[in-house]
Amino acid sequence: MAILKKHFLSDLIMDFIEDVELRHPHSPSTARNYNLYMDRLVEFAGNIPVEQIDHELIRKYRLWLNRLIDNHGHRLKPVTQNYHLIALRGFLKYCSKREIPIYDASKIELAAKERRTSAAYLTLEEVSRLVAAVDIQEKSYLRDRAILNLLFSSGMRVSELCQLNRSDINLKRREFQVLGKGNKNRLVFISPSAAESLHDYLRSRTDTTIPLFLNESRNPIASSDSQKIRDKKGEFRRLTPRSVQRIVSHYAAKAGITKRVSPHTLRHSFATNLLENGADLRSIQTMLGHEDISTTQIYTHMVNPHLRKVHEQFHRDPA
Repeated sequence: MAILKKHFLSDLIMDFIEDVELRHPHSPSTARNYNLYMDRLVEFAGNIPVEQIDHELIRKYRLWLNRLIDNHGHRLKPVTQNYHLIALRGFLKYCSKREIPIYDASKIELAAKERRTSAAYLTLEEVSRLVAAVDIQEKSYLRDRAILNLLFSSGMRVSELCQLNRSDINLKRREFQVLGKGNKNRLVFISPSAAESLHDYLRSRTDTTIPLFLNESRNPIASSDSQKIRDKKGEFRRLTPRSVQRIVSHYAAKAGITKRVSPHTLRHSFATNLLENGADLRSIQTMLGHEDISTTQIYTHMVNPHLRKVHEQFHRDPA
């Protein structure tokens, strides 16, 4: 009688994460996050043979996740619990492809999603104040003004902006492609003022490096020796999403805007501005790179005050 080989969780997780990394070469954070989520499964269940994963173990794992307290003393939100379950689904599908007897991934149901609330957005007047807060005396004036204008004009995610290369930009056509979620390319458009800001910034650059936005506090921009601006892995020191977050928050405070402002706030502002001026949801969905129209529909809640004004201005009761 043949002895069935046991496949232990930790060994297969390592193979699975490597597979994720190969399938998402432009998104290293995906592999890191999946690694974290699967480590949580090992923390809960131990290094068990994967053949022991069944309905009851998954039920107890979901209960464990629901009661888990993170490093900040908070319980995991339903959306975060779902990320763990999505990673587990992916792992089970990976095992199935390798013809390892495993629990059916399609039987794992996700937790009920929290109702999304309207996110903050800036009015045109506030956006103008934000951009105007960039002081011409600052060393990074041209770069920061270009970043703010580009975020509001295109509706890009901050991760998409940080991955842009100089060769991606077409200022004449005022359109270019970005690599969005799921490694999907999409076309974005920018306004004349954003194109002008980018032109001024690029004209000021004396280096020949690839990234569109560099961390100027860590890179000697004036130097033509590109080796001086590489990190230990040999990569150019791009401006990171966290750095862009600090830039946006800095100028929001200078502009006296009391709302919590982030790069994503400018993305919300872009979409809300389009909707207020008559753009349809399907077009906005395409420009934002949303896979599901329900994600875009959050913006209908944002413009409720605008719709009320329209109703009050144009609606008439019968005589």
